[in-house]
Amino acid sequence: MPIEALNHVQLAMPPGQEGAARRFYAGLLGIPEVPKPPALAARGGCWFERGELKVHLGVEADFRPARKAHPAFTVSNLAGLVQQLVAAGIAVDRDEPLAGFDRCYVSDPFGNRIELMEPL
Repeated sequence: MPIEALNHVQLAMPPGQEGAARRFYAGLLGIPEVPKPPALAARGGCWFERGELKVHLGVEADFRPARKAHPAFTVSNLAGLVQQLVAAGIAVDRDEPLAGFDRCYVSDPFGNRIELMEPL
């Protein structure tokens, strides 16, 4: 039975930081928040989804950010998104070129690494 697709990416966040997650993922990255199923909502965290793009943030009491492991999001108009992120005080790090892409890294409000990639 082969794996067919990636259903979602889950990242961790510290307790009580749902507002910061909403400002970053929905506000800056433009991924709408969707309600968590009632059985999971009591755990805290947030889900952000648009079509096949699904990013779930779960609360971890002993939180440590993912500084190496990361999701990579394909974007259009990377330059415009970078301007918006910088204006919001988000540091943007460029990395080695990758054939066929303009790309950079940012950290979410909790220090999780996020790669943003635009096909050339």
